[in-house]
Amino acid sequence: MKKTPVPCSLQKMDKQSLLCVCVLLLSQVLIFAVAKDLQCAPGFQQKIFYVEQLPEFTEDQLILNVLFDDCQGNEGVVYEISSPDFKVEPDGSLIALRSVIESSRPLFIHAHSAYSDDMAEVKFIGRKDRHSPLKNMLKVPRHLPFLRHRRSIVAPSISVPESQRTPFPKNVGTVVVTDLPPGAKFRLSGKGADQEPRGTFRIEENTGKVQVTRTLDREEIPFYHLQVEVIDESGKTIEGPADLEIAVIDQNDNRPIFRDGPYVGHVLEGSPTGTTVMHMVAFDADDPTTDNAVLRYNILKQVPDKPSPNMFYIDPEKGDIVTVVSPQLLDRETLPSTQYELTIEAKDMAGMDVGLPGTATATIIIDDKNDHPPEFTKKEFLATVNEGVTGVMVNLTVEDQDDPTTGAWRAVYTIINGNPGQSFEIHTNPQTNEGMLSVVKSLDYEITAFHTLLIKVENEDPLIPDVAYGPSSTATVQINLLDVNEGPVFDPDPMTVTMNENIPIGSVLLTVKATDPDKLQHQSIRYSILKDEAGWLYINPLNGTINTTSPLDRESILVQNNTYTALILAIDNGTPPATGTGTFQITLEDVNDNAPSIYPTMARVCEDAKDLNVVTLGASDRDLHLNSDAFKFELGKVAGQDKLWKITTLNNTHAQVSLLHHLKRANYNMPVLVTDSGKPPLTNSTEIRIQVCSCKNRKMDCSSADAPHSSLLLFLVLSISSLLCL
Repeated sequence: MKKTPVPCSLQKMDKQSLLCVCVLLLSQVLIFAVAKDLQCAPGFQQKIFYVEQLPEFTEDQLILNVLFDDCQGNEGVVYEISSPDFKVEPDGSLIALRSVIESSRPLFIHAHSAYSDDMAEVKFIGRKDRHSPLKNMLKVPRHLPFLRHRRSIVAPSISVPESQRTPFPKNVGTVVVTDLPPGAKFRLSGKGADQEPRGTFRIEENTGKVQVTRTLDREEIPFYHLQVEVIDESGKTIEGPADLEIAVIDQNDNRPIFRDGPYVGHVLEGSPTGTTVMHMVAFDADDPTTDNAVLRYNILKQVPDKPSPNMFYIDPEKGDIVTVVSPQLLDRETLPSTQYELTIEAKDMAGMDVGLPGTATATIIIDDKNDHPPEFTKKEFLATVNEGVTGVMVNLTVEDQDDPTTGAWRAVYTIINGNPGQSFEIHTNPQTNEGMLSVVKSLDYEITAFHTLLIKVENEDPLIPDVAYGPSSTATVQINLLDVNEGPVFDPDPMTVTMNENIPIGSVLLTVKATDPDKLQHQSIRYSILKDEAGWLYINPLNGTINTTSPLDRESILVQNNTYTALILAIDNGTPPATGTGTFQITLEDVNDNAPSIYPTMARVCEDAKDLNVVTLGASDRDLHLNSDAFKFELGKVAGQDKLWKITTLNNTHAQVSLLHHLKRANYNMPVLVTDSGKPPLTNSTEIRIQVCSCKNRKMDCSSADAPHSSLLLFLVLSISSLLCL
């Protein structure tokens, strides 16, 4: 910012006036600085512009300037405007491209770049004399040298047939102007003239004759909207523009096309005559208001042509395909094929011989309905199965004439008699439609050696009303059960007993018993230990009595939740021998067989410590609560100890060791007795090693106490860990 020189006259001002000037200059500087720092708002600075409606906007006339800022320098800004009569220059200037008379419609200007996109509107304000009396409207303005003489352009609509043959160009119409000035010329513009498809139409400059230069296609462009104007020798418009409408006359140059294929229809077998199967529709690109696009449908061919060559009919106008064969002949099981191919023809010109044809293939599938019940291939099926075995034992076969891909063929089997214990289940094999009869609960030969089942078969879909399931839809299954040597069974299982730990070796825990399901074979049973991880047990092989071989320890890692688990094996003398397994569980009750222990066993203290509390001791016991805490803490019987140390009980599991007075640097051994609450109680004596160390500058030196060097941090950690156990 340039410095503002102080005028010489300021030197003659009084102090108050000079102060006002300085404040004014300072405020301008501040306003400039603040404005410079404001964030840029991209887009048009003004959204609506108002322009006075002139009688005529001349070519290259500047209308107004629009302000657009994309906040990035406005590089690459593109302006688009809603009227072809105007344009916007890169600097925002709105300019008329040609002479425009009374442009009353608003203009919309779209400006966009890589950084901003916005829209503005230009509105024209009507002239006051628009509704004035005629005499006022005819007054010649002072700034106009003459009153303009209006001429009229006569541009009648033109019709041109499509698909015309050469030669080109061909005259198709004439534009007439009354009182054409000398040297004036006609000019044609719009899509099809000076815009794509460029050059399709042209106009003779001197005569106004309109010509077509190439073959037209109504299906591509049915109408051309052009403008014709009269220009002088300099190219300036002196009359017009006027609209010139050119319509393209349709010719039958497009065949009907079936666009929505493939065409597949379905009809249920036995359907009544006249049942609608499917709808066929073709498309013709010609003019729908003429016969060129009026279609008629016809069936040209049917494959196969049995039992009748005319099984189907198509409505010539609607394209609906219906059945014409009787319901009795429309039997899927007797037809030569379940699929028919029809060649359908659509012809324009309402089906006349001169019409253009188009063809498509319609596939009609005869769908199955459940008019045949499933039937067993045999009235009785036999099966042999070992007792104690589960799984599929026999497959039941059926026949069904319906479509194998439908629910009219798929079978559903049901056991309707002979299965009170729900020992059997039957399921359908989805590939073969067979019934897979399975044993789901082990069968016992000793209860019954024979089973008779009554099986019913139906379809997934219901039968049609006039068809019913007959005697062949049921069958009997005879099951012969074979006896096998079954393993002994423990009862109860698991077998449980509750004992104190540490009972005498050889104590009897329990006598187990297993029974043999094979009651008719009168077999004997022997017992053995299958699993005894601790090695505590022995079982009499003949009578099943279990004794201890070692002390039972509740605190063993093999005991979970006070319970020790072993597995017992029972073996019969059958051929081959069969075995049975039972679970033996011992619930152990606690006795006071573990003395408590003390932690930690070492502590350190500064020789000049203000706090004489040395360490917090904790005790633990592997026994349960009544045989463990509350613990009793005492100093050991050593001469002089009671003059150095003091032990104070804090709670059921912890005690505080304190110095009675400061000690010299050295290692001290202090015996501590801890006693549990068991009956009888157990006592443990633990020697606690205490090091009195030199502490300077927050560093602990225990070397003079003949102890390994350790930092003050370790001492704090030990003390804190002891306190956390409280």
